[in-house]
Order: sequence, then C-alpha cells, then structure tokens
Amino acid sequence: SDTLFGATYMVLSPEHPLVGEITTDEHREAMNQYVEGAASKSDLERTDLAKEKTGVFTGTHAVNPVNGEHIPIWVADYVLISYGTGAIMAVPAHDTRDLEFAQTFDLPVIEVVENPDGDNMGFTGNGTAINSGQFTGQSTPEFKKQIIAWLEEKDAGQGAVNFKLRDWLFSRQRYWGEPFPVLLREDGSAVGVPEEDLPVLLPEVENYHPNKDGEPPLSNADQSWLKVEHEGELLTRETNTMPQWAGSCWYYLRYIDPHNDMAPWDKAKEDYWMPVDLYVGGSEHAVLHLLYARFWHKVLFDAGLVSTSKPFKKLVHQGLILGEDGVKMSKSRGNVVNPDDVLVIYGADAFRIFEMFMGPLEEVKPWSIAGLKGTKRFLDRVWKLFQSGISEDDPSDELRRKCHKTIKKVTEDIERMRFNTAISAMMELVNDSNKAPTFPREIAEALCQMLAPFAPHLGEELWEQLGHPPSVAMAPWPTFDASLCVENTVTYVVQIRGKVRGQFDAARDGDRAELEQIALAIPNVQKHLEGQTIRKVVVVPGKLVSIVI
Repeated sequence: SDTLFGATYMVLSPEHPLVGEITTDEHREAMNQYVEGAASKSDLERTDLAKEKTGVFTGTHAVNPVNGEHIPIWVADYVLISYGTGAIMAVPAHDTRDLEFAQTFDLPVIEVVENPDGDNMGFTGNGTAINSGQFTGQSTPEFKKQIIAWLEEKDAGQGAVNFKLRDWLFSRQRYWGEPFPVLLREDGSAVGVPEEDLPVLLPEVENYHPNKDGEPPLSNADQSWLKVEHEGELLTRETNTMPQWAGSCWYYLRYIDPHNDMAPWDKAKEDYWMPVDLYVGGSEHAVLHLLYARFWHKVLFDAGLVSTSKPFKKLVHQGLILGEDGVKMSKSRGNVVNPDDVLVIYGADAFRIFEMFMGPLEEVKPWSIAGLKGTKRFLDRVWKLFQSGISEDDPSDELRRKCHKTIKKVTEDIERMRFNTAISAMMELVNDSNKAPTFPREIAEALCQMLAPFAPHLGEELWEQLGHPPSVAMAPWPTFDASLCVENTVTYVVQIRGKVRGQFDAARDGDRAELEQIALAIPNVQKHLEGQTIRKVVVVPGKLVSIVI
C-alpha cells in the first residue's frame, strides 16, 4: 500500500481467470501462445531471478485508485497463480523483478520511497514517501496506516494481512535422500519410528529405479528393511525420501560440530559460532535456499534448539557469469565454459584472479578469454619480478608510500568484497616495482602476503622463495602506516573574494610563502588583481589560498 503511487502497470499470472476475459481481440492470439508456453514451465523455471522477463499486454488498462492513472495490465509468467491472488501491482522502482520487466518493455518507473542511505532505485526498506501526493514526507510505517485508512474511507480498498508461505512438497521418489522416519499401517495411517531406532539409514539395493508398480526405489529394498514390527503390528516403511533441502537447510549448524554422534550440534558450540557472519550465494538462493534455511532456523529457535532468531548476519549476492556472447551459459547454446579446460591451460590462480577481477562481485558479467589471458600475464609479471632478485635495501620513499597505500586499499577492499579493485591496486604496485632499480624485500613480502588470498598457489611458492617456512596463510596480514597513505601532492584552490580564480598542485605541507607566490603568479589570478590592493593572503595548508582585496 505504501508504494501505490509508484504502480505503473499490473501483472496477472497466465492462469488467472481474468486473462481470457480482459484480453482484447488484437492481442488474443499472442496471449494464447504465451499462456500455452507458460503451462509447460515449472514454478522454479518461471521464478528464476536470472531468467529474462517475458510477457504479453492484454490491451486493457486498470485505474490506480490513488491518482486516477490508467495503467496497462500485462500477463507474465514470473507471477504465479499459487502465490497470493495471482495478480500484482508492479512498482518497478522498488522491486527488482518489476524493474527488469519494466526495462524490458519500456514501462514507466516512478520512485516513491526515499532511501535514507542513498540510491532510491531498487530500495525495498522503510524510508520516506516521495512523489506520493498528500502523503509525501511521511515515514513508511505511518504512510501504510494512513493510505489504508484513506482507501477504506473512499471504499477503494481494505486493509488485510497476506501470508506469503505456500505449501511445500517435501517428498521425492528417488533413492538418494534421507528416509522419512515413518511407518505406515495398511489403512494408510502413519506412526513415527521410535526414537531409539533413529536414524533410519538407507538400505542397500540392487536397483535404483522405481519398481514395476511405479513405487519409489526404496520399495526395492529387502523385506527385512521394509517391514517393521511395532507394538504387535507389522508395518511398512515410508519409501519416499526427503529432498536435498532436508540437509542443506541446516548444514551450517552441522559444520559447527560435524563429528558429534550424540546430537546434531553441541549447544555451547552453537552459542559461540552462530549466527553465520556472511552468506554468499547466487540470486536464486534468495528465493529457495535462503528462504527455506531461515524457515527451518525460525522453527529451531522457537523450539529452543538454537540461540539466534536468524541464521545469517549478512547476505551478498554474487552475480551470474554469462557466456562470451553475453547470454546465460547453457549447453543448448554451446556457450558453457568448462573450468577443467581453463585450469589445464591457464592454471587455477589465473582462473581465480580473473573471476574476481571481472567486475564487482554482485554484478552480472560476461566471460572473456581475452580477460583471462590478461590476468595470466599479470601473474607471469609477478613471477618474473620475484625472480629478478630480492634486494635488502630500503625502498624509495615513493615506492614505500605506494606499498602502504596498496596495503590499505587491499585490506579495505577485501572487507567490502571489492576484489576487482583490490587486484587493480596490486597491479599498480607491480608496475611501479618493475620501474624501480631494485625490488626491496619490504615490498616483496607485503606484495606476496596480499596476493596470496587471490592466487594461493603462487603465494605459497613465492613465500618459500623469500625464505619463510610455509604457509603464508599463517603469516600476519601486513599493516600500513596511515601517515604514508596521505597524498604528498594536493590541488590548491585560489580564491579572490570567495570566487575560484585558479588552482595549482603543490606539496600538502608546502611553505606558506612559496604557496602564496605560486598563487599570485597564476595569469588568471593576476588578471583579477589588476588595479586592486591586496589586503591579506590566507593560506590553508593542503586546501586553498584565499586573497582578500
């Protein structure tokens, strides 16, 4: 409700009963083909965040109740009939999927929530209403209350709570999977396996296919496993297995205590390690694994089995790597890159470096063999630099400053997961080191330590060549001197009566008299001083020279 003023189109699921009613004759043939195509796709395929957005215009418009605008009604398969009502109002400025759709079909995008931390586009949190008529300036929570009351007063809507959870089909008809600890009576009623008989392990079978009657593979197990006597009854084990989610939804908890054969995890270890500091995954994880893992964790928290209400502190989406043709990799397109082939030709370190150097971690990026060759050449230059000989001399002041700036940059960029710019900074340091008359140990050791997380094989080799015992991974991270990271040369602005009349580059801590002379010698400054009497010259170190006339 708080983004109603930003709704610029509506979307119905292909199965929605209104589709046939409101589609105009002009668009009916295209609509029928689209609906038929959507019927052949699974919900997972339709909601894949990396999928190109598709849709068909119905030819009909709806009226936005808050501003009377006529907005087009589209049909698109990323909206599911099983989710909510199967119809959405699209606010592209504040929803990623809606924005992708709007950009694909050139639909309007209107920002209606101001992000207190910066960019409004794509912002989905609480902020301040903008471009929202009489509600502009209100906080998101307050706006929600008032807009609902306003809509109810106008008889144009009604407040409601929508639950987004859907039924979860949790059984699979395959061998590999956790067996359900369930026993079945002949009438189909179920009994839980007694706790002392847990866990239920997979039986050995000769045939991993369904049996002749179409029953799951576990039905091929020996009768001694299939039939269980329980309280005087002969019961049959459930032969469906759990999906992969049964393990992946809580694997992070098992990692805490993987060898515990008495409990899933030790309480003291869970108290110490949880929650997970950083979760890195593809965008599809936000829909499936992340949702399911959070759901499981909430249940475990309510049961008092974990100490945190949420499993993950921070989530970072890694961008998809496309084929060289700029399209999502697919066997049918023939644009899939085989990592094994890359490793054989270029090596693991060049491969790692290139993937991190391609661009920001969260962005979608195309694969490039030319770029991979470039990172291989960079590592070759590093190797040659170290083989040129290590000097025990002190580095020049300039090179030492460059090294400390690089340590600062790489350290900060790793924390922010800006690996591409960290690698770029190391490339600059290598270039500057190659220009120096010698390669001092002070620089070599810092460079090796910084490079090791990005190119671990090369890092270990160079660390040993420097005379250190393995492993560089155990060595302290290099530190930087903040005073050496400050630029020596800065740009000074020259002002006359508060207006900028020139600028020049000079030492940050330059002599005041020299800075004043440089400023007064600038032709444009002299032009504005003609016929004027200089009353005072104020020099602000590292910033400006102000001339008072």
